[in-house]
Order: sequence, then C-alpha cells, then structure tokens
Amino acid sequence: MNLSAPFRLLSALLLLSLPGVSGAQSTQTKPAPTKPRARALGITFGGQSGPLNAITDVPGVVVGHTTLISGEGKLTEGKGPVRTGVTAVLPRGRERVAEPVFAATYALNGNGEMTGTTWLNESGLLSGPVMLTNTNSVGVVRDAVVAWGAKRKLAWELSLPVVAETYDGLLNDINGFHVKQEHAWRALDEARGGPVPEGNVGGGTGMICHGFKGGIGTASRKLPEAQGGYTLGVLVQCNYGSRRLFSVEGVPVGEEIRDLQACYTGSEAPSSPFMQGMRACSQSASLTTSTIPEGMGSIIVVVATDAPLLPHQLARIARRVPLAIGKMGGLGEDSSGDIFLAFTTQPASPPADSPVARVSSLDNGHLNPLFEATVQATQEAILNAMLAADTQTGAGGVRVFALPHERLLQALRKYGRQ
Repeated sequence: MNLSAPFRLLSALLLLSLPGVSGAQSTQTKPAPTKPRARALGITFGGQSGPLNAITDVPGVVVGHTTLISGEGKLTEGKGPVRTGVTAVLPRGRERVAEPVFAATYALNGNGEMTGTTWLNESGLLSGPVMLTNTNSVGVVRDAVVAWGAKRKLAWELSLPVVAETYDGLLNDINGFHVKQEHAWRALDEARGGPVPEGNVGGGTGMICHGFKGGIGTASRKLPEAQGGYTLGVLVQCNYGSRRLFSVEGVPVGEEIRDLQACYTGSEAPSSPFMQGMRACSQSASLTTSTIPEGMGSIIVVVATDAPLLPHQLARIARRVPLAIGKMGGLGEDSSGDIFLAFTTQPASPPADSPVARVSSLDNGHLNPLFEATVQATQEAILNAMLAADTQTGAGGVRVFALPHERLLQALRKYGRQ
C-alpha cells in the first residue's frame, strides 16, 4: 500500500518525537515480548517458572537495553549498517548498585571476554552491573560504567566492572565502533524490573544462535517451598552453536529444519572470510548446508538467585550451565566464548558498626534443585531468545532467518514431544 507524501512526512515526524529515536540511528528499548515464548508453545523443559519467567523474578534484579539499528545494504566501515547494542543487568537495582553480591564465574571455552573476573573470583564479590555488548565494544562499555559510577561518587566501587561480549560482525558493522558511552549509560539508566524484552535487543541485536537469529533470552524457576521456595533466573546473550546439532528436548530440530540458511540479498557476496560459503538469497531457497562456520560465536549466561549461597557454591551453579548448552547442541567449540556468571542477592556486607558479615549458606546437600533449575532455565532462555528474534538483514545484505515457530512444533510433534 502506497502512502501519500504528507502521511509519510507526518509518520516520520511522529517517529522522531519518540524517546530514544533519532533520524541517524534508532536507539530502541522494545516493549515486553509479544511473540509466543517457549512455555506458551508448550515447551517447558521441566520445572515451575516464576511469574514473569525472567531473571527479574529474582527480587531486586533489573535489566536495561539500548538497541542500535540503522542503515541497510553494502557495508561501509564507520557508517553501517548497524545492528548492535548494550544490555545491563543490575543485581540490586540502581539505588544499591555498588552494594556487592556474592558471585563466581566459569568458562566452558575461553575464546571470549568478560572483564573484571580476576577480582570477582578472588574476592567472591561482584560490585556493580553486568554489561553485555559486542566484541569490539567491551572497552568503551567498560569505561562508560566507570564514568557512570564516577558521576555518582562510586568511582572506586565500580572501578573493575564486568563487561562480556559476543561477536556480531556477520550482521553488524562491528569495526565501525558504533556503541558509545551514552548507549551504555542509557542501558543502565533505563534498567527496570518487570518483563524483559528478548530477541533482537540490546547486546543481542545482531547475534546468531544455531544458525538462526539469536539474541537476548531469559527464563526463571521457582522452587517448591519444601525445597526452600527460592527463585533462580537466567539471562543469555545467545550467539553460539551449529544448526546441525540444534536440539530441543531431545528432538533434532536442526536436522528437521535444514533450510533457511543465512544468505545475502545484495548483488555482491560479503567480503568477510567468515562468509565465503554464503550464497545469494535468490539462489539458496533449498540450500541445506551451513553457510557460516559451524560452532562460530559465543554465549554469555548470567544466573541470578535469592538462595543463600557462598561464592564457591555459586561457582558450582555456574559449572552446571554447560549441561544446558550441551542439551541444546552446543559443544564449547574452539572458536566459541562460553562464559558464565552466577550471583546471589542475599546480603553480603557487614553492618556499619562491625567488620563481621553474618551470612547464610545453604547446605550442599540441598543444592541439587538449584542445579536442576539452572539447567532448565538456561535451556528455556536460549530457546526464548530464538523464538523472540525476528529475521534480520544486516551489513552487506546478510540475512539470518528467525526460527519458525510452526516448524519447530511440527518437529516436536513428529518425535512425540507435544
């Protein structure tokens, strides 16, 4: 349907009047997800979710995104197209951002980066937010957090921030360095509780997962009162895995949906060495072999809980995340950065009049339900990221397709999982 010129002008003016939208580049914070999530499709991975089925079900945890989308067509370094962003996870919200929480990290494969982990693992404490972005923007986001803290007289407390990355250079002008200080600040300032936008948002904007469009995903588990009634939430930035091995609840979905491989829409093939086997979209309708290197990419997983755990127990939680990734078809491949962080929101600091902190610790014999919750919620968060994502065409006309919901369900029905 063609719009008249006056109507197009009015639409453009209305768009530019929206918060966070500029004519040069869209900086978006999307509303709560509207596409059906895994649980709405009958895919639960076991366990009972929290009310939002999100990391924000853990009391105090807030999440913010800045999404950068602009340009289309041929890649011109420094100009775009841009498909990237920043995500911020604040364990205690903005008002208590510098109050430390017990935390630990674990890397399944270390071809990636998560800053601030040397002191985190030495001290067992995380002060400040956990930030997620693209590989080439770790430095600017790290510096932005320090500057954001300095503005709040928290330069010392936030001097070693945690910033993690995955590579979005197949869809994004990653060498154009489009993420700026103000984008990290916006993610921090707009972080809130409630439903968490998923898919092509924040740090996950340009990410690819198991050969489909990936991004940000989240899920949670609420343990029965007999097991403590604790809440555990997970947030992932999903950018890992091959199509061939992609599995959902034991069903080889990647083998069932072998087409919809990444392709390019322009007249010229992308110049990146990572995309030498890519075909034009007009020639690839029936293509069933991967057009991007298998196992390329990474996944960052943040696990939050209100269970009373100490850092060594949180390290045990983080080491269970790979079980979920393996169930989904990940191998911790050589070129993948699979890095995980777990924290608890239980009080960790001593009172003002004493150097002694009195904290609680769940008996090790009662950790198994939390291990199971971690595996369940991580799987669901990965699938939620893929289900929420939209097909995206990015730098150089590269197109990556969204996971088709109905074909996923057909595969599950074929194997008796629905």
